Amino acid sequence: MRELDVVVVGAGQAGLSAAYHLSRAGLRPDREFVVLDHAPRPGGAWQFRWPSLTYGKVHGMHALPGMELTGADGSRPSSEVIGAYFDAYERRFALRVHRPVEVSAVREGEGGRLLVETSEGRYAARALINATGTWDRPFWPRYPGQETFRGRQVHTADYPGPEAFAGLRVVVVGGGASGTQHLMEIAEVASETYWVTRRPPVFREGPFGEIQGRAAVAMVEERVRRGLPPQSVVSVTGLPLNDAVRRAREQGVLDRLRMFERIVPEGVVWSDGRTVEADVILWATGFRAAVDHLAPLKLREPGGGIRVEDTRAVRDPRIHLVGYGPSASTIGANRAGRAAVRAVKGLLDGVAA
Repeated sequence: MRELDVVVVGAGQAGLSAAYHLSRAGLRPDREFVVLDHAPRPGGAWQFRWPSLTYGKVHGMHALPGMELTGADGSRPSSEVIGAYFDAYERRFALRVHRPVEVSAVREGEGGRLLVETSEGRYAARALINATGTWDRPFWPRYPGQETFRGRQVHTADYPGPEAFAGLRVVVVGGGASGTQHLMEIAEVASETYWVTRRPPVFREGPFGEIQGRAAVAMVEERVRRGLPPQSVVSVTGLPLNDAVRRAREQGVLDRLRMFERIVPEGVVWSDGRTVEADVILWATGFRAAVDHLAPLKLREPGGGIRVEDTRAVRDPRIHLVGYGPSASTIGANRAGRAAVRAVKGLLDGVAA
């Protein structure tokens, strides 16, 4: 078992930001802190994105602290562009990320330390910065008859790109950014598409500036402060009404249907008896925070979430969550990484004193 000051779990945007600021604060990688990442290579969750999501389609990728992302080819897959950028970033700042490493549990250790159990052994840490994001916990809603469906069911997490749906009848479930992107590109090759959402989608016209951004983040942050599961920022910002979306609406691709009642072997059925036959149901239904490894610490509130103030878990000040709730955007992750390190450094200095 290795003893050190800080364990960072996750090497996406938030984790790398935290690692950068830890290094700037004087802590040495692999000596005073370590970064553990379960992914096979650099790139965070971006490395798993579908090939048709090119860098030019990415909404608001913010550079990591200390190193800009310049000259990126907008026609290349975002997984390649951002993966290469994260790789260069890790090497430039010698962050020495350990991968692939699975973190199975974080428990109370001895002497006030946290016991971090991983696939490469155990760590005893004075603080932990959790940056595990959501990609590893795709949310699959459950509907009656779901197991009887004879076609394929696919989640955004396993979306292969539009070519796999050529000539098929596809039901896309979900009113977020991923759902609309999937639907618009699938509609060009599928024989039929249907768009189903629980709530009517809200399209946002006009610029989305700093004031609107702060208001959206504040709404997500309020849920986290109350110990409720975080919502994504995009769930409160609405969908941007760009030229591609306007064309899709004019063509009838984005004609939304309310949620069906049940699933049958040949398709889906609504409460009024309407039936749509389908070959594929694509669940663009989002993700949940990947924090199960923190369960032994009993951080969850009755509302189902972890109550967080700034980045600190209210039930345990040694735990900081970055890229969680209001800091799930790329710029928010950067700021959260810096804030978490400032708080952790204060905690370490206080313990040392």
